[in-house]
Amino acid sequence: MQGTIKIKGAREHNLKNISLEIPKHKLVVITGPSGSGKSTLAIDTLQRESQRQFMESLGMITYQTSKPKVDAIHGLSPSISVGQHIANHNPRSTVGTVTDIYTYLRILFAKIGERPCPSCGTTIGPSFEGEVSQDGILDEEEPYDTYGMVPCPNCGHPLEKLTMTHFSFNKPEGACITCSGLGQIATLNMDAVIDKNRSLRDGGVLIWQHDFVIDHYTKILKAAAKHYGFSFDEHLPIKDYNAVQLDLLLYGVESEEFKRHFPNVMPPKAVRKGKFEGVITGIWKRYREKGSEPGESQLFHKQLCPDCQGARLKKESLLVTVDGASIAEVSSWSIADALAWMNSLQDKLKDKLSSEQLLIVKPILHDCVVRTKRLMDVGLGYMSLHRQVVTLSGGEAQRLRLATILGSGLTGVLYILDEPTAGLHPKDTKGLIRMLYQLRDLGNTVLVIEHDEEVMRAADHIIDMGPGAGSFGGNVVGQGRLEDLINNPKSVTGAYFREESHPGKVRKRRRGNGHFLTIRNAHARNLKHITVSFPLGCLVSVTGVSGSGKSTLLFDVLAASYREKGQPIGCERITGWDAVGQLVTVDQSPLSRMKRSNIATYTEVYTHLRNLFARLPEAKRSKLTAKHFSFNSPGGRCETCQGLGVVPVHMHFLPEVEVRCPACRGRRFKKSVLRVTYKGYTISDLLDMTVQESLSVFEDQQKITETAKLLCEVGLGYLKWGQSVNTLSGGEAQRTKLAKELSKKTKNHTLYLLDEPTTRLHPGALKTEQISRPTWDDHHCHPSYSGEQVSSQFPRQYRSLGSPAL
Repeated sequence: MQGTIKIKGAREHNLKNISLEIPKHKLVVITGPSGSGKSTLAIDTLQRESQRQFMESLGMITYQTSKPKVDAIHGLSPSISVGQHIANHNPRSTVGTVTDIYTYLRILFAKIGERPCPSCGTTIGPSFEGEVSQDGILDEEEPYDTYGMVPCPNCGHPLEKLTMTHFSFNKPEGACITCSGLGQIATLNMDAVIDKNRSLRDGGVLIWQHDFVIDHYTKILKAAAKHYGFSFDEHLPIKDYNAVQLDLLLYGVESEEFKRHFPNVMPPKAVRKGKFEGVITGIWKRYREKGSEPGESQLFHKQLCPDCQGARLKKESLLVTVDGASIAEVSSWSIADALAWMNSLQDKLKDKLSSEQLLIVKPILHDCVVRTKRLMDVGLGYMSLHRQVVTLSGGEAQRLRLATILGSGLTGVLYILDEPTAGLHPKDTKGLIRMLYQLRDLGNTVLVIEHDEEVMRAADHIIDMGPGAGSFGGNVVGQGRLEDLINNPKSVTGAYFREESHPGKVRKRRRGNGHFLTIRNAHARNLKHITVSFPLGCLVSVTGVSGSGKSTLLFDVLAASYREKGQPIGCERITGWDAVGQLVTVDQSPLSRMKRSNIATYTEVYTHLRNLFARLPEAKRSKLTAKHFSFNSPGGRCETCQGLGVVPVHMHFLPEVEVRCPACRGRRFKKSVLRVTYKGYTISDLLDMTVQESLSVFEDQQKITETAKLLCEVGLGYLKWGQSVNTLSGGEAQRTKLAKELSKKTKNHTLYLLDEPTTRLHPGALKTEQISRPTWDDHHCHPSYSGEQVSSQFPRQYRSLGSPAL
């Protein structure tokens, strides 16, 4: 048992009371169809129990980490989970800052940077006065960063001594004054925020997209109006507001714009009494803190800062160079090019610096090189150090953290990774596998949730979950080496590899409808003035290695130009828009950060569900309306948990914990609402049901069934209707958006832009499972599905485009 992690009777979520042993100090892959229980086993069972046992061993209260549903787990090691969720949404955080590489560069430029004298133009060399700590990392409050003056050796002109702060875009000493160190100027598109022809109740604030949100803010606005002694009518068109009402709505009670109307009145101190921050004030606050919320990024028009041209730093700091390059230039290069510059610098400094000076600089540069090499090893060599962390995909963020973990040198740890190959080109997978082997060879157990074939072939041990998703999964259908799964008739993964050995069917490719959308002379980011033509009326795939410019071409050029009403962004011009009725972007950004938003509400199925229950005889007898069946507004919801089914428990110095509501026992509604049933199910029962399971219940409800079938077709039938959308992975979020978009009816030709929609899908899901054959609708650049059930080899039918000059 010392060499294994032994799990007995795991029943969390859809796990079917499974027992198994996982070998320690090995690279172990957990695979299986989406929703089969992989994450439940690895994260919700192993990771959670590891955290609980570790805290318990330290004598800490473990209420915030509840015990998973499992009889026992023996041989468990302390675990570190490396997931795909990006926790850092600060627009100032970059790849360079989170890895500390930029910190080392700041020290390097402060110590050996050269700059021209503003008076005579003489190059002023480095100064090694002052003390440096042994490891080279300095606290910016230490004497090294105190300000001093140095004279020009030629004319004696005094200059500020260079310090780390001069190269920080997060401090006033270094940040560009015009953009405050952000590198870009943003302006708010008011037409996308407010429709002045509508009233508040009719959706005049365009970013308030749900009735419960409008209800919430209307109450606050009315309370504010009462506090100041004026009226506020939510049914009045916004264009008819007077200056007081408009300033309250847009800027809030604590703004100077509103205070000028009531200079002698103290603003309300509580939200319920009218403390309203203002629509515009709130948007700008979120933008400055987090770079705007999901869905709000399109409200801004952004352009490069005219002063620093995106470099973020003051002109004086940008004039400082090391080996002919400024710190902004080094940060803008690809990590591969930056590493080459660092290696070259190591050799050059040996001839330029004394042995004492090398003693100071060498460890700084060495650590910089080591950290940069790790980024190369995990396949991130195409990135730049100034890339914002918030723009990374889930897979990129996970590999970035993996590179940081490798430097810790920990042993005896259970590392749990969630699809680290997501977004990685196949050619870079070998480098990632080498990193996983390094972690294993340090004496750790590496447990990877993965669908990638190459990772599965490289694994020491594979656990195959299945055989299906949701209630059809939760079993271990096979384990061992890949050869063992191939010979196992019950293994879905083995079946896929068996079929891979047979020749694939020849696919007939569609030629399109004769129209083309052509991007000419695209030059955004790393695009080399390319011209690309996309045939309309067919499925088109844009492929290439990570960082080659795929997303830049589609989203930063094509989609951005469409949002600007056809005005070219990042290119000379785009022709062919007249053949496109509308463009829909379906990316992997989070659907919402609100825990109240779930699969049913997001897809608008819940609107039909509420109306269905309100029409039932029992509901009419009890005088219950559709509003009573909403968990987002008062009336029928449980007020103890306000319809969430859980209540927070404050743990003083520890993070707060959510526990099942003691009043409704997690069912969200009052007893009077739960007495109403449809085919024997309450509305709470249906929210706890998976999409796949609900198909038989809603077979006579066409609108609900259409959306449910689309969710199943994109591989999300295992999700529960009541599952919060902020728990979805990037791939799941994208396919949910896709299903919602496909449920909409349109008569115009629609161009859909998708960003890796197969993320988190088992390879067999597109080949061995029954899916609908694409029959193609000339009004759409996406497949429309017929009812014919066939075996489809979807990945091989994608059409790859190069960059032909047309």
